[in-house]
Amino acid sequence: MKNFIYFICIALLASSCASTKSSSAVRHPQKTSSSGPAFLENITIKPSGPPNSSVNRPVNIKGNTDIPGSAYSTEIEKCNALQFKYAILMEDEVEDVTNKKLISFLEDWYGIPYRYGGGTKSGIDCSAFSCAMMDSVYNVNIPRTCREQYVAGKKIRKDQLTQGDLVFFNTSGGVSHVGVYLGNNKFVHASTSSGVMISDLDDSYFKRRYVGSTRLR
Repeated sequence: MKNFIYFICIALLASSCASTKSSSAVRHPQKTSSSGPAFLENITIKPSGPPNSSVNRPVNIKGNTDIPGSAYSTEIEKCNALQFKYAILMEDEVEDVTNKKLISFLEDWYGIPYRYGGGTKSGIDCSAFSCAMMDSVYNVNIPRTCREQYVAGKKIRKDQLTQGDLVFFNTSGGVSHVGVYLGNNKFVHASTSSGVMISDLDDSYFKRRYVGSTRLR
């Protein structure tokens, strides 16, 4: 009997030690290898830029922004080199330089020298040039001299000018010089100094000598 009680005490003691060892193992887990990547949870990274900043900022485009970019590019691509050339000379939008007969005529005659009484590409005077241009571009026959052209046409104000109207100047007494209005305050004429060229009505020389305008179309 004494031996039986002894064995029960030994068994209870062994069970208590095993429980203590197991509890100790739970409280002290085995360390894992540190060779793998470590992850930090609940970390918030704030942007360094100002609040509400965005890379998708609007871009201001000069010009008519109501026209889609692709449509605007298509219109530009339709324009040829001569349209660009005379748009620059006339200081106008290239899309507005659309009169092909006018552009072709200007290209044929631009830079032809001035010659009093002349009417060919070897030399031409201002009234002969206006006659040739009105006939070729607008199919209108007009008188030969400046004074006749001024008298024959319908008088219009400067602010009523449209392409193809005639503008007159007093360069050597009375109505003595003529040009053809192009638009955007520009006119083409055969000048004594530079031949056929494009000038501006607000140029100080022509502004002082402007006489009036007529319409013969």
